[in-house]
Amino acid sequence: MIKELLKFGNPILREVSEIVPKNEIKSKEMLELLKDMRDTMEAANGVGIAAPQIGVNKRVAIVTINNKLNILINPIIVPITDKTQGFWEGCLSVPNMRGYVERPKKIMVYWLNQQGEPQHMETNSFLAAVFQHEIDHLDGKLYIDRVEDNKKLIHNDEYIKIENKEVY
Repeated sequence: MIKELLKFGNPILREVSEIVPKNEIKSKEMLELLKDMRDTMEAANGVGIAAPQIGVNKRVAIVTINNKLNILINPIIVPITDKTQGFWEGCLSVPNMRGYVERPKKIMVYWLNQQGEPQHMETNSFLAAVFQHEIDHLDGKLYIDRVEDNKKLIHNDEYIKIENKEVY
């Protein structure tokens, strides 16, 4: 079921999410949550979503990798390098805006899948930023908290006009 996306300013988005106990991973409630998250993300044309964005305080996120949905339960990120990379990020909970965010370039991500099996992935691409963005939601953070220069916040309409050009 498509759920309402919480928007910037809603205090639920600033809460640290609760760890999902292993015995809840395969529960009916978890299956419903995952379906609601997927439906909501797809309806909003997102590439990722975290449970707090639909008002659920659980450490659960979905990230699309090569057109495949990956369910991340209790994810953890470990930076592998001090080097950073920046991208213009958008967010379903901060509609019509983009911000330039620098994040660790190379990370290792650990999580449990829908069956409760341990998973991990090393990445150093845009995908690294997507993982970090979604997991930030689980820690009560939004990408706008990581924009170092407020001159690097832009409305989507303006971003589209200058896409593929140097912004600043």
